[in-house]
Amino acid sequence: QGPLAESGGGLVEPGGSLRLSCTVSLSPFNAYILGWFRQAPGKQREFVAGINSRRSVAPKYADSLKGRFTISRDSASNQVYLQMNDLTPEDTGVYFCAGDYRPYGYSVSDSSEHYDQWGQGTQVTVSS
Repeated sequence: QGPLAESGGGLVEPGGSLRLSCTVSLSPFNAYILGWFRQAPGKQREFVAGINSRRSVAPKYADSLKGRFTISRDSASNQVYLQMNDLTPEDTGVYFCAGDYRPYGYSVSDSSEHYDQWGQGTQVTVSS
């Protein structure tokens, strides 16, 4: 198991919900901006959401996902979560957890190039 380990993926019907979890072994936990990306079959990896450890910095979401997805993190358990609601078949893909080492940074990047730590991914399939 690497420094980032996703879980919680699976098969869900359209309109359903899933909560993805990522166990983060990176240290110190609060020095990392944590993000979720996804990759659908035949498509490039895309940003889903990212969150800073600083509560004064609002999480960042892909515009198309605002209102359906919620990212959160828990420093007590070193976890980052992605709550996904009202899922559609277009949400199908492999979801990756990623870490961006920014001990003094504030901005959450939506570019995969800024994240240097990646999990193996968890499959999410939305289908009836």
